[in-house]
Amino acid sequence: MQSTKKFEESQKVVAGGLHELNTSDFFEGSPIATVVINTDHVVTHYNKACEILLGVPAHEIIGKSGLGKLFYGVERPVMADLIVDSAMETIISDFYQNRFRSSSTIPDAYEAEGYFENLGDKGRWLFFTAAPLRNPNGELVGAIETLQDITARKISEVALMKAQIEIEQTVAQRTAELAELNGQLIKDVRRRELIELELLNRNGELNTLNDKLSVAQDYLLHSEKLASIGQLAAGVAHEINNPIGYIFSNFGMLEEYQASLFEMLQAYETFEAGNSEKIAIEPLIRLREKLEIDFLKKDVPELMKESREGIERVRKIVQDLKSFSHSDSRFDWQLSSLHQGLDSTLNVVNNEIKYRADVIKEYGDIPLVECVMSQINQVIMNLVINASHAIGPERGKIFIRTGRSGDNVWLEVEDTGSGIPKEVLPRIFDPFYTTKPVGKGTGLGLSLSYGIVQKHHGNIEIETEVGRGTKFRVTLPIRHPVELQIFNTEAVTPSNS
Repeated sequence: MQSTKKFEESQKVVAGGLHELNTSDFFEGSPIATVVINTDHVVTHYNKACEILLGVPAHEIIGKSGLGKLFYGVERPVMADLIVDSAMETIISDFYQNRFRSSSTIPDAYEAEGYFENLGDKGRWLFFTAAPLRNPNGELVGAIETLQDITARKISEVALMKAQIEIEQTVAQRTAELAELNGQLIKDVRRRELIELELLNRNGELNTLNDKLSVAQDYLLHSEKLASIGQLAAGVAHEINNPIGYIFSNFGMLEEYQASLFEMLQAYETFEAGNSEKIAIEPLIRLREKLEIDFLKKDVPELMKESREGIERVRKIVQDLKSFSHSDSRFDWQLSSLHQGLDSTLNVVNNEIKYRADVIKEYGDIPLVECVMSQINQVIMNLVINASHAIGPERGKIFIRTGRSGDNVWLEVEDTGSGIPKEVLPRIFDPFYTTKPVGKGTGLGLSLSYGIVQKHHGNIEIETEVGRGTKFRVTLPIRHPVELQIFNTEAVTPSNS
């Protein structure tokens, strides 16, 4: 109740103060720049806010016409002039183009905005609102126009517009760049697809070439083996001819002995058939002594024994040659004896090395090895023959050693030959590389040996010193997974090779 009374009292105080103020005081105290003209276009009111905004004192404006010159620098009507002349709807567009509109709050009022470069130091943007003034009878007595400085807003709008334009330009530029990049990407994708297609084609060609190369390698392997066997053919023939020679010689003697025995037997038969007297035995005794029947009885078994040994040697050489070449077997993985392979190979190449070096075997205790024995024999033969060729004119030694290391076995071929120079060493496994004279070597022996050992998932190590000799060590796994058996996927079986 007390607060209500205080409000009413304050209301009466404010009302009293307002009653004491006249209209001019309200107009002059308005913070909005305002100007009023009468029907003769003469300025009747021009408040303090107008003076501050336009920079022109009131006494230079009030009582005068031509308000437009203040804004535009030339004689032209402002919106208040057009309202007084009732010409707003007919000619306002000539002066304000599309920068005016009817007020949404005051009837018959208009709003417009414009830039005035002669106001202030850098010009100003102003927002105008003009409305007619009428007396109590509704008659037009003048017009009122308010001015607001919207320069800051316009600067912000311009800056915003500029930023928007820059953003739009940037977006357009980025869009164009993205479109270009997208086009380039499409080209790159197509180019990549073409490259991938070409790579697939090349890969197919490489696979085809690889297959051909594999076939060629197998052919070279076979050719090298045939060439090696061809080089050894004379030696093998010599080895066979020696035992066959004394077999023929012994059998020649046997034929003579046989004739003597038959002659003796014929004499006995004749004697027994024609004469049974003791006196007739004397010729037989003399004939027995002449033919050395007692000697023959001792010599014939010896000859037969030598003949059997010679025949067995021939058979052993043929068997070893067959075991070396494995001409009647497939390239399948088998559990094989490296010692048996070494012995059979050394027997085959015996004629190649027996005049050059002594072979010293130092076999260790090793198990059967999972391998293709005919190919391991090929490696052994190449290493042994190379060792014999490395030995000079003086007789040397070739050591053959075997041993086991964990899950691997190893075999060594060491010679007391000339050794391998350092500049040659990096190329010894290259195909077709040879230091032998033309026609004496194909350059495939060590290369094919290296390939065979790699296919067996092993490795070859070499130690050499010029003037002292060379040692090759071949390491092979005792067993390896079935999926790694590249020659055949059949079950591994023991071999008598």
